[in-house]
Amino acid sequence: MKRLRDLIWPAIAVAAVVWSVRLLYKKLIAEVSVDPAVKALLGHGVWADLGLIVSVIGERLADIPLQGYALAFASTLLAYAALAWYDRIALLHLGRAKGISWTYVSVCSFVTYALSHNIGASVFSGGMVRFRAYTAKGLTAHEIAVLVAICSYTFAFGTILLTGVVLLYEPQILRPLAELSPFLARRADIDAFARLVGFICLAFVAIYTIGAWLHFRPLKIGGFNLVYPRLPIVLRQYVAAPLELVGAAGIIYFALPAEGNPGFMIVMGAFLLSFSAGLLSQVPGGIGVMEAVFLAIMPGVPATAVFAALLVWRLFYLILPLILSIPVILAFEHSQLGAAARQVDPPSDLLRH
Repeated sequence: MKRLRDLIWPAIAVAAVVWSVRLLYKKLIAEVSVDPAVKALLGHGVWADLGLIVSVIGERLADIPLQGYALAFASTLLAYAALAWYDRIALLHLGRAKGISWTYVSVCSFVTYALSHNIGASVFSGGMVRFRAYTAKGLTAHEIAVLVAICSYTFAFGTILLTGVVLLYEPQILRPLAELSPFLARRADIDAFARLVGFICLAFVAIYTIGAWLHFRPLKIGGFNLVYPRLPIVLRQYVAAPLELVGAAGIIYFALPAEGNPGFMIVMGAFLLSFSAGLLSQVPGGIGVMEAVFLAIMPGVPATAVFAALLVWRLFYLILPLILSIPVILAFEHSQLGAAARQVDPPSDLLRH
């Protein structure tokens, strides 16, 4: 039975790899089929479709200057470094950071988000990777559940914080979305509504911070004890969460053309709104959702330029990390299988003793 249990997780990992490769192809098809003229040329075989995909991607990306790519890549590194900080913050909250290196945390975080951003169901897919990685470091299932919750909340905290800032600073960002949302269309003064929502967001952030400062008591739910983060943890969240979102939005901003570019705050707001909507809809990568929001918020930017910028974002933030994570998963599972085999079948010289 123990041997069988040791094989279950590697089997799940291999299934995730197969699913990821299939997902890469479907994601690229979805990207190029947005253009009706290109969509009409699809369906003539896998290799013909792949050739068409490559040609269309080349045309869309050729207009972006090298400097734009360099800055977008730097933004990607910033985003994933901040995501690794999410895990580190959670480990500090649990008091389990000692003995777990930054390198290990960074690799675990990278694989976690590479899978969860692409596959969706982030709590399950990300939790699976973290459970596999952190149990190897001695964390219990309860501790890993808290770690996943803290990481998810850190992202939500940053989203709420930056959304509040954007809505107070650029309340007109919600006006174009009235065409997509009947709820917004019924608002008499959308700018005032945006400022109200922004104020509520920042008030929530302030209350959360005050709770850490006052050392609120742990929340007990049955046998589950949820300890309120202390002020040093919250202060780290103030830095890590906005950095990740700024980095992710920066990929799109630097890939957009200078002509008609509405500025970083508008791009940031469009990213926050569209990415959050994509997460809520559980659409992997937010395909379709992000395009609709960005095109509505930024009508002054050519649609092809918006699609190209979002494609760069998906390549840097989603697809390339997914490709790089596959050999990491295989290497980790190979090492774990080797360790399990050594436990079941000890060396022959030990048996002789």
